[in-house]
Amino acid sequence: MVAMPRAALARRDTESQEFMDAPGCDPDRLERTYQQFSTINRLVSGWRRIYRQWIRPRLDAERPTTLLDIGFGGGDIPRALAGWAARDRLVLRTTAIDPDERALRHVRGLPPAGVRFEQASSADLVARGERYDLVISNHLLHHLDPAGLAALLTDSQALARRLVVHNDLARARGGYGLYAVATLPFARRSFIHQDGLLSIRRSYRRPELQAVVPPGWQVRSMFPQRLLLTHEGAHR
Repeated sequence: MVAMPRAALARRDTESQEFMDAPGCDPDRLERTYQQFSTINRLVSGWRRIYRQWIRPRLDAERPTTLLDIGFGGGDIPRALAGWAARDRLVLRTTAIDPDERALRHVRGLPPAGVRFEQASSADLVARGERYDLVISNHLLHHLDPAGLAALLTDSQALARRLVVHNDLARARGGYGLYAVATLPFARRSFIHQDGLLSIRRSYRRPELQAVVPPGWQVRSMFPQRLLLTHEGAHR
């Protein structure tokens, strides 16, 4: 296993930029990265459990429930949620936004999945006065500087009627080493290896995240090495 020195993970890396975030990054490697997100998320992100525990209990077989995914990336999470709800015969209307036009180009090449994808930011939707029952994100928090995190949480509360769930990595040596070994074969063909390791270095530990979020937000740990940042709206 590749081990990260303890001191190197003691503090968040807030300076380094992920390769795929660069406007001029290799488009072929970026497209392969988007394609590989579904595998990575299926193995480590825990959205099936989040769906069962947090989302499915709020869905109905007749009354539509609306869900917004902020920063959809490869689009696999909103597509999965829409599919699970459909198989459970529950009505979920899913919207997914990302400000990066490259992400929108990627999802437009995928088969239809009952999700409305749009190039937009959470601030754009707040300005339009939009509201959703549920608001989620995946692997978004660690990308943001303090001002960006504060803005996301403010927007999330404005957009969500009932529940917000932001799902992100938790910084830890064990996960870093496992991920480094498991994704090494992809290091030259996509950004999954390099950016994933950087994401872990940029991510929070539970006390760190709880210390920087406003009152009313709760940070929970979830296996394997995940953090769930949740906020319950006024309408349950």
